[in-house]
Amino acid sequence: MVRAIAMAIALAIGAISSAEAQLVPSPSPTPTPGITIISSDISANQAVGNLGSSFLERLAGQATNGVDRIGRGNPGGGGASEATEAPKFRAWVEGYGLSSRTDAQGDFAGDRRTTWGGVAGIGATVGPGVNFGLSVDQSRSKIDVPLAFQWATLDLTQVGASFSIDKGPWTLAGAFVHGFGKVNSNRDTGAGIAVADYNAALDGGIVELDYYWMKDEFRIVPKIALEYVRSSTDAFTEQGAAFFLVTASNATAERARALIGAEVGRYFIFDRKILDLSAYGKFIDNFHQSFSTVTVSIPGFQPVSVQGIGESRYGADAGAAASLSLTNSFRLYARYDGKFREHFQSHQGLAGLEVRW
Repeated sequence: MVRAIAMAIALAIGAISSAEAQLVPSPSPTPTPGITIISSDISANQAVGNLGSSFLERLAGQATNGVDRIGRGNPGGGGASEATEAPKFRAWVEGYGLSSRTDAQGDFAGDRRTTWGGVAGIGATVGPGVNFGLSVDQSRSKIDVPLAFQWATLDLTQVGASFSIDKGPWTLAGAFVHGFGKVNSNRDTGAGIAVADYNAALDGGIVELDYYWMKDEFRIVPKIALEYVRSSTDAFTEQGAAFFLVTASNATAERARALIGAEVGRYFIFDRKILDLSAYGKFIDNFHQSFSTVTVSIPGFQPVSVQGIGESRYGADAGAAASLSLTNSFRLYARYDGKFREHFQSHQGLAGLEVRW
């Protein structure tokens, strides 16, 4: 009951502040009352977009990383003749875990997210240097917003298609993703738990151009890419004890960015096996970010308009990978990917196996 009274006072102060803000011009943006109430919705929309970006970049990386590139042209990775015919088909399965944190910003209470997922895919070489792939990513995310007494789960399915074209030292690659899922949110009102179920969706694409410089077992691969992702969540009305139940309109967010960096790697051949180690770094420029206005209605108060949150304009990605080819047809691999922004960080670990024939 004490928590309920405190929330009522906070909402009343927020409504008064909003009314005063409409009468008195402000030289700088002021926090929007009401965003704290839907922090989990704001976080869910951001999670959808970030998971879409991660899947896109994994697909593009899979189409262009050194191990795959070398294997497509020379299955022995330096240990077999250039005339040795490379396998035409491949299939892979992966499992991954991801942890991320967004700092509190204005009235957004900040969040912590953990994601577990799996990927299955199949690819084919359809012509000299031309490759296509299809894959499915299924994940579940737990979203925790402790400062706002909110938590949610996001079940997301993503379907992706990728391609790569090798021409001499150059590789042009791209990927496209469509995702759809369900958000289940929970909010402690102080007098009970308010819940809501609503849909989420995303669409995105990436195109990447790489140049392979190789010397014996070493390689340096400069990379440049452009990526676009659009995410959305449906409108919802909370259900539960009739105490400050929220109705929110649908939300959309879109982001376009450039990624510039390089991969460095080296492989080792021992006992007819190939161990490949690599690392990469990228500079990120989020040159376009936009968010729809979400109307939040709370019984007894005037509706307020809220916008989502984005990443900082500039940031960096970094990671490392290890691959062990037991034969020309069977490979195990593991990978770490980190994303570093001013108010956001994520860390992902992935393990997988690939079969070629």
